[in-house]
Amino acid sequence: MSDLPSSVSIHEEGPREGFQIEPGPISTEDKVKLIDALSDTGLKHIQACSFVNPRLVPGWADAEAVVEGFTAREGVHYSGLYFNGNGLDRARAFDGKLTLSGSISLTASEGFTKKNLNRTHAENLAAMKRQAEKHLEAGIKVNRIGVMAAFGCNYQGDIAPETVVRTLEDGMRVAEETGAEITLFSLADTMGWAAPHRIEQVIGTVRERWPEMTISLHLHDTRGLAVANAHAGLKMGVSQFDSTVGGLGGCPFAGQPKAAGNIATEELVLLCQEMGIDTGVDLDNLIEVGRMAEEIVGHQLPSELLHAGSLDAFRRGVSH
Repeated sequence: MSDLPSSVSIHEEGPREGFQIEPGPISTEDKVKLIDALSDTGLKHIQACSFVNPRLVPGWADAEAVVEGFTAREGVHYSGLYFNGNGLDRARAFDGKLTLSGSISLTASEGFTKKNLNRTHAENLAAMKRQAEKHLEAGIKVNRIGVMAAFGCNYQGDIAPETVVRTLEDGMRVAEETGAEITLFSLADTMGWAAPHRIEQVIGTVRERWPEMTISLHLHDTRGLAVANAHAGLKMGVSQFDSTVGGLGGCPFAGQPKAAGNIATEELVLLCQEMGIDTGVDLDNLIEVGRMAEEIVGHQLPSELLHAGSLDAFRRGVSH
């Protein structure tokens, strides 16, 4: 347990990831209400929206209205997702309210690259090079390489750790060609193929190649192993995680429309608290926000804590 981090940085993606897959419609007002409520929980990073083609992701046709509508809280970083130059231009209109940073976004599975982005791996590398150049020309840092389907893929099957390394090497070549300085690798279990031993294998293999690189995990709970996978990551010293309040979300291009979404933020916070790891998050407040999210979407969300409550709440009750 000596590799456990003393604190963890949580990047909340519930608004963006959650509302992209809901059959909806989810009103702009409700999206703003959820972002404002999340801002009061102690979370420091919130991905507020997605600047994508509204024809492909109609749930985010109102991205600009949402960003205009929420109240930015001091000390909280808000971001938006985009995949091309048009999305970047839309996000740049809110520079200051949104924290802009560039990412080289790749996929360890070419099958999913085609399904998700309608590109081959080579075409995506070329697109990422153009996007990195556009960021850097605008004075926006590009410091992250993200790898989707890093643990397995519904379209291509198991993904070997060596394939993840080769994908990251491709990203590092793009960084070298453009002058980007990479400080973070984000490994995503986009379709829920990870198990604790896979987390250990992939992170171990990546660290053999880049021992000093910071690694973050983006975990989905498709098959109920997200908390176990987070535990494995924590034991390996991972100190940055993406999550969604209530377990909102899921990828609309993963081929599993009924699957659970990301690891629930409140379940990740509970795990960290019970392990003595600081998150800076008010768990009881966050659970209430998760219940709000459940009311907004109009159906039960995967998070068990929304119904069970926190352990500390029960401890307080027992002590009285």
